[in-house]
Amino acid sequence: MQYKTLPQINGEVSKLCLGTMTWGQQNTQEEAHAQMDMALSEGVNFWDTAEMYPSPPDKDKQGDTECYIGTWFSKNKQRDKVILASKMSPMSFLRDGQSRFNIKQISSAIDDNLQRLQTDYIDIYQLHWPERQSNFFGQRGYDSDMAGQSLDDLTPFLETIQALNDEIKKGRIRAYGLSNDTPWGIMRYLWEADKNNLIAPITIQNPYSLLNRLYEVGLAEISHRENVGLLAYSPLGFGVLSGKYLDGRRPAGARLTEYDRYERYINEEAKLATAQYAKIAADAGLDMAQMALAFVSSRPFVTSTIIGATSTEQLKSNIDSINLTLDAEVLEAIEAVHATQPNPSP
Repeated sequence: MQYKTLPQINGEVSKLCLGTMTWGQQNTQEEAHAQMDMALSEGVNFWDTAEMYPSPPDKDKQGDTECYIGTWFSKNKQRDKVILASKMSPMSFLRDGQSRFNIKQISSAIDDNLQRLQTDYIDIYQLHWPERQSNFFGQRGYDSDMAGQSLDDLTPFLETIQALNDEIKKGRIRAYGLSNDTPWGIMRYLWEADKNNLIAPITIQNPYSLLNRLYEVGLAEISHRENVGLLAYSPLGFGVLSGKYLDGRRPAGARLTEYDRYERYINEEAKLATAQYAKIAADAGLDMAQMALAFVSSRPFVTSTIIGATSTEQLKSNIDSINLTLDAEVLEAIEAVHATQPNPSP
């Protein structure tokens, strides 16, 4: 395994991060425990979860993923071996529809996170997506509804930052980060923190893959110059870049077979790009999924690549991608596809 240093975190985080959002939907607690066992044995000491998980969101299952992690911690007594990240969400069915990034709601959310996780601290606490309307979750444009929204109706940035700083002082979190945010959003957090002499976010968790390299426009430079590392999620485009959906296939139990809400990963342009990436991998004698993961992990602005799997076999193959270095010919071929099929799955 390879590791990176993060400010405010004692110890290094693995460049691959164990994603958990299938646990409770597609994976049982026993299967989740097996994945945690394997990940730690392979040197993956960085794990990511959320209060909302499993995903897709389900009010009746909400929090089950964190509970699975909590029972693993209780059974194995290895909390100190793991750098744990979790999130709070501004979701309507949480906290009686009052889930906002204000002092009261942040405190309440962390109370529940810690109880489910059976721990007394979270290493990186993330805001799952902005309260404000913006172009995330596949929205390309910035429409009139977004432009017309007043920040006066939202929790002030400074209140959110102060609340998270207070939680750091209490020792309930060690650091905090953002997720699904924009260049303006992260720079606003950094500016408010700097202006008020407060601790700033250290990570941002956004999508990044061969099918979606929009992070490179604007956000990558922020990662570089402001030391805010990307935790890249969906590096396989919901499994599309494993090649298992090529030629219209829908494997039983696969994520896009089970859920139709992620169609942006298999639109016509995405299919065309995926077929070309599959050919690059085949011509180079590479596993397609490992090639896609190795590309993401090699980017200098990426702190860790979040890998998820529904089986330990998939997980082991994904972990092994850390040992793959893509040669110049493969990288050149990838860039050629990107030039003609840029970002089909935002």
